[in-house]
Amino acid sequence: MQWYRSLYWRIALGVVAFLAAMLVVQAVLFVWAVSQSGRSLPGQSPARLGQTVALDLTNLLEREPQADLAKYVREQYATYTHPFFVLMADGRLITSGSKTFPEPLIQMARVRLQGGSLRFARGRRGEPPQGPPADGVRPGFGSGERGARPEWWQQPDRFVERFERDEGAGVRFVRPAPIVVAGKLTGVVVVPPQAPFGLLLSRYAPMLTLVGGGVLIVGTVLTSLLVFGPARRRLRSVETAARRFGSGDLAARAPETGGDEIAAVAHAFNRMADDLAASDRVRRQLLADVSHELNTPVTAVRGYLETLTMPEVALDEETRARYLRIIADEAARLERLIGDLLELAKFEGGGGALRRGTVAIDQLFARVGARHERELRARRIALAATIAPDAATVAGDADRLEQVVQNLAANAIRYAPDGSTIRLAARRAGEGVALTVEDEGPGISPEHLPHVFDRFYKGDTSRAPAGGSGLGLSIVKAIVERHGGRISVDSRPGRTVFEAWLPA
Repeated sequence: MQWYRSLYWRIALGVVAFLAAMLVVQAVLFVWAVSQSGRSLPGQSPARLGQTVALDLTNLLEREPQADLAKYVREQYATYTHPFFVLMADGRLITSGSKTFPEPLIQMARVRLQGGSLRFARGRRGEPPQGPPADGVRPGFGSGERGARPEWWQQPDRFVERFERDEGAGVRFVRPAPIVVAGKLTGVVVVPPQAPFGLLLSRYAPMLTLVGGGVLIVGTVLTSLLVFGPARRRLRSVETAARRFGSGDLAARAPETGGDEIAAVAHAFNRMADDLAASDRVRRQLLADVSHELNTPVTAVRGYLETLTMPEVALDEETRARYLRIIADEAARLERLIGDLLELAKFEGGGGALRRGTVAIDQLFARVGARHERELRARRIALAATIAPDAATVAGDADRLEQVVQNLAANAIRYAPDGSTIRLAARRAGEGVALTVEDEGPGISPEHLPHVFDRFYKGDTSRAPAGGSGLGLSIVKAIVERHGGRISVDSRPGRTVFEAWLPA
């Protein structure tokens, strides 16, 4: 099975594809939301933004000195994502939104407005930030008297720590952008630095949570419907077929479409169902055959016994003796049939221990000839034995292997024409030994060859009828397979060969 037909690969690739699609959709929605919510994206340089706003306000005041700056800032910059404030020389504090700013940052802007060349930067602990000399401090820097040093000068470390606490660790500097009108400093624009992730999280966390949750729910539903849905439906069809088959519907089969693991399971189930259905048919046929085979001698025995017990029927001694011989023959036939059935059931069920050892092939063939000597001589049938030097012995149970050769030879003698030859042979075949029994009978029709080892097989009319039970070849097959071997047959008119292969 190709890898791309595997259900596991389909599920894995489907999940990856859906996750990628979810990420793309979420990214598109995020960019759209940001574009709708503001014109300044997180991460834009604070200094650059401050210079832009300061230049814009400078141009406005040059055109309209009495312009309403607060209204203008709200209208023009309210949608900007990066907050800032404007501190005018007259004390007005204008913000771009509702955000409040830390007092140290506002104090720093006042320093810049009142003439200090301030560059606020954190130095080593104990070193004050750069700023105007203490003697030049002007009113308004702090809460102290005239000439007193403001808080940011008196306690620089505390000032810096408070600023970092308010605006985020990692701040290096803040440079106010001046608003200069007619050569005079009229205000400053301060854009506090902010951590991009903190700004992104604080501003877009609700929107991202909503979008991510919606995409996750939709993606999960689509994944369930498009990836797991078909697999679930196909597994359900296999389950339904198994339930129907278990309830007695032997025609129930599972669909094998798809070519993946589920199709493989369905195919295995269908094969099992076919085998079980065939076994059921064989079982029913076996019961019918056994009933027929047992009923025939029982009926004969009962009929002759009833005749012998009728007082009104006068029988001479010769007739009575003949009836008794028939009853004895039928009883012996019934006994053999029951014995064969029990032996076959024992072998096929794994019972009956084998006494393994080294078996000489020539002794097997000799006992076959001795047992059938009278019949062979009466019908002028020759028995020829050929044993290859490397196939003189075989491992197995001597009694059972003799039973195999005896049954095959008896079957050959039964169908061999008078005056013909039966050939017994042993030869090396791979890792084992092949024992063959060949006769010159009429052969077996091709349509009957697959069934010659079935129980009670008597269907081939091309071979001469005989009074066998139809279990001999079934027993042979069971014994050979218990030895780890296999048996086959090849037949055509004038030549039929049974070959039993056994491990050496």
